[in-house]
Amino acid sequence: MLLEVKNAVVCYDTAMILDGVSIEVDKGEFVSMVGPNGAGKTTLLRLISGLMNWERETTRGMRKEVSNIIIGGDVLFKGEKIDNLPAHERARRGLILCPERGRPFRELTVLDNLRCAAYLIKDKKKEKQNLGKVYELFPVLKEREKQVSGTLSGGERTMLAIGRALMHEPELLLIDEPSTGLASKVKEEMFARIKDIFQAGVTLLLVEQDVSFALDLANRNYVLSKGKIVAEAAGKELLADEKIRKIYLGL
Repeated sequence: MLLEVKNAVVCYDTAMILDGVSIEVDKGEFVSMVGPNGAGKTTLLRLISGLMNWERETTRGMRKEVSNIIIGGDVLFKGEKIDNLPAHERARRGLILCPERGRPFRELTVLDNLRCAAYLIKDKKKEKQNLGKVYELFPVLKEREKQVSGTLSGGERTMLAIGRALMHEPELLLIDEPSTGLASKVKEEMFARIKDIFQAGVTLLLVEQDVSFALDLANRNYVLSKGKIVAEAAGKELLADEKIRKIYLGL
């Protein structure tokens, strides 16, 4: 198993964001995570990628209180517990997050953003090869390579975010809400490119608000609601379940 999350807990004061969430992603899978807004999907990706981190406190078992946040559970990547590793160490191992809305370095050019993302790659020849692959996948980034990233459109920022993630050569790519704010035509193109990434051999865990696209693309899907996994199945099975479709997927 490439990724295992066991009994993940995140609590802000009295608000339970994740309540014992467990998921698995095997090497070569395309897994999606869908569910209502506020279900805890982005929080789970932040936990996996190391943007939320914690230390063990043996006297309190699975949970550790940090200020007003309680975080607990286990995250394993390639069979190794990575709970206490910082985000850059997880990235070094091939676990990469592509955040919602891209979040580029706005003052830097497209090319400089991509080069910054390759800081873990010491082989300049390999960096150049990866850059070529990103430009092949997203030709518009090549056209815009000297353009300051803060002036890009929403779709172009998302392409840049995915391109930056690919510069790391991820074994597992976490993609958070890539369709946010995109027009229908741009959204379709974005998901076509995400499918290309998967077919090129990258294992994917996708969090997405457009349920139809997510269920159509992924091999397997988790439905998260109010901090709990309420269903796990292939897209066709979830769509055939009237309760899941109406209550949790809004379809």
